[in-house]
Amino acid sequence: MPREIIITDPRHEPRPHSWLDRVALRVIKDERDLPFIRLITAMTVTLVPGVALLYWPGVLAPWDALSPVFAIGYWALLFLAFVDRYILMLHCISHRACFRPRFRWLNRWVVWGLGPLCGETPETYYVHHVGMHHVEGNMPDDLSSTMRFRRDRLSHFLAYFLRFFLAIHYDLGRYHYRRKRWALLRRMIIGEGSYMLAVAGLAAFVNWQATVIVFVVPLVMTRFLMMAGNWSQHAFIDPDDPGSDYKSSIVCINTRYNRRCFNDGYHVGHHVKPNRHWTEMPDDFLDQRERYAAEGAVVFEGVDYFQIWVLLMLRRYDVLARHYVELDGRGRDHAEIVALLRARTRPIAA
Repeated sequence: MPREIIITDPRHEPRPHSWLDRVALRVIKDERDLPFIRLITAMTVTLVPGVALLYWPGVLAPWDALSPVFAIGYWALLFLAFVDRYILMLHCISHRACFRPRFRWLNRWVVWGLGPLCGETPETYYVHHVGMHHVEGNMPDDLSSTMRFRRDRLSHFLAYFLRFFLAIHYDLGRYHYRRKRWALLRRMIIGEGSYMLAVAGLAAFVNWQATVIVFVVPLVMTRFLMMAGNWSQHAFIDPDDPGSDYKSSIVCINTRYNRRCFNDGYHVGHHVKPNRHWTEMPDDFLDQRERYAAEGAVVFEGVDYFQIWVLLMLRRYDVLARHYVELDGRGRDHAEIVALLRARTRPIAA
């Protein structure tokens, strides 16, 4: 018999509005997106002054004994407080418009102003994720497809990451060129080109040390984290039906990550309906539990994508099995769950 599932991940809970909330409600389309405004505000009032400080003459150039302290302090603020939440906010507003029509310029601030500080080159996320990944759904034409890799092998992941990191401009440009998606191709060229010119100019003529700290390191780290996340999201694929959203994606419930990152753990539900509001994910999962069970969806409780990535690289299927949620009530023992998970990480021929 299927066990009862209690979800602790966030839903929308109305609360008294602060003065900032009241201002924000004039700007955004949906009250449930107020956390985005709070995040954008916090990032703007902390990261922008932080960047200005790093570029201030004498702080990093010339490099001295205090320079590493400034760099590490900035990275700690960026990665511990903002990067994960920013990326998943960007994910949400890429699928579902956040701002009212006359305030759409704020979307450009999120993408062009804050994005490069978090390692996201302007426009490329949308062009890759919405314009390509959700069209192809992890199948062979998906440039980020995990199908052909052994998904519990570090060597396979490194090949996957390096191909993305070194060739994404060529691969993504060719993908949209062949499909005559000129608007998306133009967005990518303008975004990537502007970013490269700006970073090169800042490094050459302003302060190369600050440029490496502010732009280059976050770019490398963020692209690594994004590919590790996508690897886990599409690690457990049913080889008999890899095109099914239920059988090529996973769900992670009741995690700190969901509470920080706008229910990003509900990846199956996101692929089924990409513009579903993030606060609706837990209830949709519960409402559709029988469908998930019938489709054989892989669900974990208490672990997030990055913990799953580490466990896969260590091949700790025993730990993964302890977090596996059996929806269909078949009563599999521990060894059977391990065998199921292991079978779903094998390479699948195109």
